[in-house]
Amino acid sequence: MPSPTPNQPLHAQHQVPVREITLGLLGCGSVGTAFLQLLERRRQVFDDMGVRIRVTGVLVRDAARPRDVPAGTPLTESPDFLNECSVVVEVMGGTSRPLELLRPYLRSGRPVITANKALLAECWDELRPYALAGQLYYEASVMAGTPVIGPMSTVLRASTFQRLQAVVNGTCNFILTCMEEGHTYAAALAEAQALGYAEDPPTLDVGGFDSAHKLAVLARFCVGGDFAYDQIAVQGIEALTPELVRAAAQRGERYKLVAELRREDGGWHASVSPQALPADHALCTAGASRNAMVYEGEECGPLFFAGGGAGGMVTASAMVGDLLDWLIGFPGHVPLHGLEG
Repeated sequence: MPSPTPNQPLHAQHQVPVREITLGLLGCGSVGTAFLQLLERRRQVFDDMGVRIRVTGVLVRDAARPRDVPAGTPLTESPDFLNECSVVVEVMGGTSRPLELLRPYLRSGRPVITANKALLAECWDELRPYALAGQLYYEASVMAGTPVIGPMSTVLRASTFQRLQAVVNGTCNFILTCMEEGHTYAAALAEAQALGYAEDPPTLDVGGFDSAHKLAVLARFCVGGDFAYDQIAVQGIEALTPELVRAAAQRGERYKLVAELRREDGGWHASVSPQALPADHALCTAGASRNAMVYEGEECGPLFFAGGGAGGMVTASAMVGDLLDWLIGFPGHVPLHGLEG
């Protein structure tokens, strides 16, 4: 029997039957659009696995609005297509509407891939049983395409957690860098909004709540799967002044909005707050526009993660990665059971 030629797809070499996967997408903003584009770009990867992805529906508010998506993408204002999906990808944002749509779908035992940190943080009581069952994939919910949840939910569990510090909001990073250059907070915020880095109103970012959502997700892999979002003390950057920033610079320090989880008084203390860190601290040297995290474990020692924390294609890369994990047979990101002492 002749050997397969090197340029033959893997499924052709091994005669793996092609299987069709029906996929639904909730939301089609910058991340949803990038996800569809990346699916098309990485078609060969799926072909080599013997998989054909068929998008059965993309839920949008206005199906008539032009969008930069692959030709033939089924845009719709009705969620009826969810009934025929093998897997659903959610990038709507918010909490109430996505939970309403996903609730019956999750109850059916099917998987969900999401980048929605607010949903995971605030609706965890309802979502946790599905996460424990391996139905939820959410690498993109923290630091977008920079893989931190995967390691924390797998190999890092062998090490005893000690402390975590992270900078996980690019908008605040940008504003604080502008203030280091002499801008007032108001001027820096206005520039961030003009460039599309900050929403209007910007409270979710500058108030620290976006970072708190992400910290809640991370804490469930570090100290306990029951960790509640409302346990996090939250302070934003609105009260910082150029004088404070200049004084920090004179001391050789830089302000960062830091999400932190550490042992305190026999329990775990979680907070988001602006902190003046030494200028050579790992969270300060990662770059103005990058997210970064320092994870400390007793056995593994300090580990440093840094990379893109926002952007359509960056986030889509993690979501397509989650899709590939599901296709291979890996379970979703499973939190710890209960709370550790």
